[in-house]
Amino acid sequence: MKLRKAEGKHYVWVFTNLEEVVFMYKPTREGGFLQTLLAGFGGVLVSDFYAVYDSLPCPQQKCLIHLIRDMNQDLLDNAYDEELRSVTQPFGALLRAIVETIDQQGLKCRYLMRHQRDVDRYFRSLSAKSFASEAAESLRCRLLKYQDKIFTFLVHDGVPWNNNNAENAIKRFAYYRADTVGLMTEPTLNDYLVMLSLYQTCRYKGVSFLRFLLSREQDVDAFCRHRRRRHRPSPIETYPDGFTPSHRISRPKMATESNATSD
Repeated sequence: MKLRKAEGKHYVWVFTNLEEVVFMYKPTREGGFLQTLLAGFGGVLVSDFYAVYDSLPCPQQKCLIHLIRDMNQDLLDNAYDEELRSVTQPFGALLRAIVETIDQQGLKCRYLMRHQRDVDRYFRSLSAKSFASEAAESLRCRLLKYQDKIFTFLVHDGVPWNNNNAENAIKRFAYYRADTVGLMTEPTLNDYLVMLSLYQTCRYKGVSFLRFLLSREQDVDAFCRHRRRRHRPSPIETYPDGFTPSHRISRPKMATESNATSD
């Protein structure tokens, strides 16, 4: 995600799973830091087709929504290309069948693996062809290049076939960026990204970001485990000047403690 400042373009990366989100500022789009950041990562990396991910030594799943968008654009640009349609139509039918299984059974490999035979058949057919159409041949080569990273989710439990979580998370930053072009400095941006990471993580976990902050807990998971505990009075003064609620009158000691804490 580009961030325009007076000094030029800068970038914000987002990393997310189904429950946690981390935003990270980087001055360039170079992805060399990923090798260190993801060293020892044992899961499946779901990403778009940005080439920097290709060299990472871990199982990968490319976002099929990104791929479908590109296919649709190719079809719009080449409306009468039958060779292109001979590539996209079988792919679309294959993916629709898989998504139907996901809708019925969820992201469970014991159900999804039954589609692996059709996937293998599709790629065998694709590798045996060549096309005169530039658009069809380009798409064929792209699919064959990434064939080991397009249907990885079929053999893993809980791995999505798109990176919608990351797309949803980055929109939160995009809303902020739209109103602050040219105004942010690197230190303030880094502070904001820490808070945004916590906010999005709380949102994904289904807990209140405000309550997490008021709890003074430093671990969101620990807060989630204890969020049902008995509510404690907030250390932040939330009443207007001159207003004293009845429970504060009957418990003057608590009022003193609250005032001392808020200072």
